[in-house]
Amino acid sequence: MSEIKVVSVNISEEKGVIKKPVEKIFLNKKGVENDAHAGDWHRQVSLLAKESIEKFEKTLGRKLEYGEFAENITTEGITLYKTKPGDRLYIGDVELEVTQIGKKCHGDGCAIFSQVGKCVMPKEGIFAKVLKTGEVKPNDTMKYLPKVIKILIVTLSDRASKGEYEDKSGPKINEMLTKYYKSIEMEHLIDHKIIPDDADQLKQILETAKEDMYDVIMTTGGTGIGPRDITVETVQEMLDKEIPGIMEMIRIKYGQEKPNALLSRGVAGVAGSSLVYTLPGSVKAVQEYMTEILKTQQHLIYMLHGIDVH
Repeated sequence: MSEIKVVSVNISEEKGVIKKPVEKIFLNKKGVENDAHAGDWHRQVSLLAKESIEKFEKTLGRKLEYGEFAENITTEGITLYKTKPGDRLYIGDVELEVTQIGKKCHGDGCAIFSQVGKCVMPKEGIFAKVLKTGEVKPNDTMKYLPKVIKILIVTLSDRASKGEYEDKSGPKINEMLTKYYKSIEMEHLIDHKIIPDDADQLKQILETAKEDMYDVIMTTGGTGIGPRDITVETVQEMLDKEIPGIMEMIRIKYGQEKPNALLSRGVAGVAGSSLVYTLPGSVKAVQEYMTEILKTQQHLIYMLHGIDVH
């Protein structure tokens, strides 16, 4: 990757109007000091790439000034609109977290649209919130660090833990997660453990994973009513919040044709900053559960980290 740098910093005292370049800006916990976008919300700082501006110069047939699209920070060397919410940007002491890609265009109701004729921000601009404060000025170097989704899969099986039985459900979860995160172009790291149906071991693993701030923890096995099925009650004790709708919908959807699907006691919820799901032990059930779970997983991760992507 070529060097990423700041080419301009820009301020305006009103939202929706062209910003003017300044010598430097100071970012506090609410955004850019003395700028209209500052506040206790997720769109504190707006960024736009010089490369995007140059594309629009060809469309408009004229030279554009930095800040004309109301961006606080104009960058060079990075395709900003390909970043993802949760990614980090570092400029000196400043640390920003990407919170939104693009925005709704207000058309004729926007001063920028009226003066410039078009706006690039709805498609190629991004927004961020300030995690660490500091000063930013032109020619500062920027570093980009994509968020890595950390995932832990725990297979619970007395036989598989002894090597008497091949674990197939854990690898199936791994396969579906890998395909999913590749499809949405998000970096991810998956760890996998196989343990016996032991509540103490599971509790220790969950506590460590919570401390290590895994984004997603998935167990497979132990969701039935047998004497060794301890997964659900062990996990449930550690949840700060339950998300009952996911598992209820899965049981009802698949239970209409296969009544045995109604017998799983699986739960989903939040433990610290981790999403936790308890899945049955069969490969077919894992396929069904994962198909539904993955429809909301990215959104839940954003919600959990306070990122508004509506």
